[in-house]
Amino acid sequence: MPSRSSANLLDLAAADSDFPSPPRHPARLPRVMADPGILATAGAATDDSPPASPSPRPGRRIIVAHHLPLRATPDPAAPCGWSFSYDPDALVLQLRSGIPAGVDVLHVGTLRGLPDGLDPAHHDAVAAHLRREFRCVPVLIPPDLHARFYHGFCKHYLWPLLHYLLPLSPSSLGGLRFDLSLWRSYLSANKLFADCLTEVLNPDDDFVWIHDYHLLALPTFLRKRFPRAKLGFFLHSSFPSSEIFRTIPVRDDLLRALLNADLVGFHTFDYARHFLSACSRSLGLDYQSKRGYIGIEYYGRTVTIKILPVGIDMGQLRSVMASPEAADKVRELTETYRGRTLLLGVDDVDLFKGIGLKFLAMERLLEEHQELRGRVVLVQIFNPARSQGRDVQEVQDETRSITRRINDKFGRPGYEPIVVIDRPVPTYEKLAFYAVSECCVVNPVRDGMNLVPYEYTICRQGSLALEGSPRKSMLVVSEFIGCSPSLSGAIRVNPWNVDAVAEAVNLAITMPEAEKQLRHEKHYKYVSSHDVAYWARSFDQDLQRACKDHFLRRCWGIGFGMSFRVVALGPNFRRISVEHIVPAYRRTNSRLILLDYDGTMMPQSSIDKTPSSEVTSILNSLCSDPKNVVFVVSGRGKDELSKWFAPCEKLGISAEHGYFTRWSRDAPWESCMLTADFDWKRIAEPVMRLYMEATDGSSIEQKESALVWHHQEADPDFGSCQAKELLDHLENVLANEPVVVKRGQHIVEVNPQGISKGIVVENLMETMLSRGKPPDFVLCIGDDRSDEDMFESIMSSMNNPSLPTIAEVFACTVGKKPSKAKYYLDDTVDVVKMLQGLANASSQLPRPVQRQVSFEGSL
Repeated sequence: MPSRSSANLLDLAAADSDFPSPPRHPARLPRVMADPGILATAGAATDDSPPASPSPRPGRRIIVAHHLPLRATPDPAAPCGWSFSYDPDALVLQLRSGIPAGVDVLHVGTLRGLPDGLDPAHHDAVAAHLRREFRCVPVLIPPDLHARFYHGFCKHYLWPLLHYLLPLSPSSLGGLRFDLSLWRSYLSANKLFADCLTEVLNPDDDFVWIHDYHLLALPTFLRKRFPRAKLGFFLHSSFPSSEIFRTIPVRDDLLRALLNADLVGFHTFDYARHFLSACSRSLGLDYQSKRGYIGIEYYGRTVTIKILPVGIDMGQLRSVMASPEAADKVRELTETYRGRTLLLGVDDVDLFKGIGLKFLAMERLLEEHQELRGRVVLVQIFNPARSQGRDVQEVQDETRSITRRINDKFGRPGYEPIVVIDRPVPTYEKLAFYAVSECCVVNPVRDGMNLVPYEYTICRQGSLALEGSPRKSMLVVSEFIGCSPSLSGAIRVNPWNVDAVAEAVNLAITMPEAEKQLRHEKHYKYVSSHDVAYWARSFDQDLQRACKDHFLRRCWGIGFGMSFRVVALGPNFRRISVEHIVPAYRRTNSRLILLDYDGTMMPQSSIDKTPSSEVTSILNSLCSDPKNVVFVVSGRGKDELSKWFAPCEKLGISAEHGYFTRWSRDAPWESCMLTADFDWKRIAEPVMRLYMEATDGSSIEQKESALVWHHQEADPDFGSCQAKELLDHLENVLANEPVVVKRGQHIVEVNPQGISKGIVVENLMETMLSRGKPPDFVLCIGDDRSDEDMFESIMSSMNNPSLPTIAEVFACTVGKKPSKAKYYLDDTVDVVKMLQGLANASSQLPRPVQRQVSFEGSL
């Protein structure tokens, strides 16, 4: 049932009041719904008008992230006690270089650096100042709610899970178990973001780009309020395999939220593949690749999947590299580590960065290669921790313990093998370390992207490198980080294999200089050409492409709470009602009614497929009207259909997609082919049997005219892969046979050529025409791909000038989905109600005294 517009999605998500939503200024009401069943923006399409066209002016880009790209510093002279400035290191600020010139960019996010939050008395003044001076809209979340949202759900439940850490027990490092109250806090924080966006968003023109896992639920909130909003989402974290993701109790809510975006971006194909697998296994959705783009069909909308790793801001990096402070620091470090081979690590303090494993590899390197003792130094820079908790403390304790042991074991006066810098390091100092280091070791056990290797490569190429020195850089990177696939010249390692990491570092140190330069040139060419501007420009262009047909569709909102989604369909596609069809039914005299069975009159989920007494009674009532020709057109075998519809004496049946047809119960079955050669079955069946035996859960269905391989009960990914392979195999071995190999939903089917439900429609209409009873009313109802052939055939007949005009045509699909039909019914219940309404209309009409024309034996 279409849901109603609501300014607060959480009112639908739960009946209790555990979603804290602090008072704020009254939000501008999203938009008005023009029809009870259709969500529409003001002035947009109704049932009788086409959707509104977008404005010709360029839309703003609204960048939404957890934090605004601002720095806040205490300032007693400022009206609110704080002064603000842009943060040049913020990615959401750097990406503006890829946005088209002249396009307004607006940032939405929370303020960072305010430990106790902002005094409520200053909210309005600060918001107005940031909007005017920085084009930023602050989301002011109360500190206690923000702590539960960020440090609770985001950092200690969702973030570890996205990095493959299951909370097997409450004491697991960093792994809180799922807590419903924290989930509600997460939703409440996402709702506050949606409230702020509601106040500034023009859905007809603006493009919204949402960043990272903190805001996974936001697309659902926005899609609820703005059905045609142009939404892009980029996940900067890794996305785990479906086996991990499916352990999340609210997994379906999170997947549906991402699918409410128009474009979903990932750093690597692995992350995208895991997301697609999760959608397949949890929601039963398949994807298709077309002209280089991967898309998921989701209720009439195509959700595009983008795969492109983020880059670095070359301009900002070169600006810092050219600063006097950086040059001075390079000279200082060169003198400090003269005669040493400097290795460098730069990592956040968290349990996934593999810092302890890196130190153990350093210990193994010095044990195995005595000549490196006293010469090789590993400098480890710790970035400030982004979260709080015992997991961070244990990482710090572990690294201190290992460092102390290694330095005591291999150190000497004036030499420490490992130097830990555990303080805030300014950017210029970090770049100076990059410039003087011979090798950078980046070995997290799991990381979404990690831009350290990119920054290191640029610094080794740039002006900070020693004058006259060859441009070279060596990278030892974990194979479990997002940047690894793009660095083909790096030495990739399994960080868990300490011996292999130690040998990789030794190889990097001892590699010939010429090879080092070649590897560096390969890295530099990629990193310099795929910077943050390239990434942002590519995402922005794909977001525009993904949203180009928004105003060519009509939108329905369905579902409640976090299961809400929008159905987007063509402007002429509408729900059919009994009140609409009955008048046309009554004023016509020669009616053709075509009905699919499975999924149309009988739910697909039913185990017992025998039609109910209600269905057979309705069909008998329709068949008793002499103006009607009623046919069940199904892919099932004739024996099954004969048995099921034995009570329906005058019902016509077309079985096996039209290969067999009979006009009534007592009429003989007729084949559409006078002579049939089924020798191809001796070729196809052994091939299908091979795949059946190799694919657990699959089966073969034998029909008189066809063979069908089913894989609905098999593993979704494996079954789909096997179906594709079987399709290719059968097409090759049956290339010279008079058959067609088709792939449908969970099936691969082999049929004789010229057999389809569309041919059935053509034959029935031609027969009625030859008998002097051309149909002036056609009702065709079906639910799957094979029924689309019927719809297409009916539409072709309508446009054929050589055939009599059909006064009333109702091609109707079951379910709101893209179709060649112009009408839809929600489910099998609605189909039965529709047929009952027509049967009642027949019983109320005066019966003319005439004999029903017999069409038996006409095919």
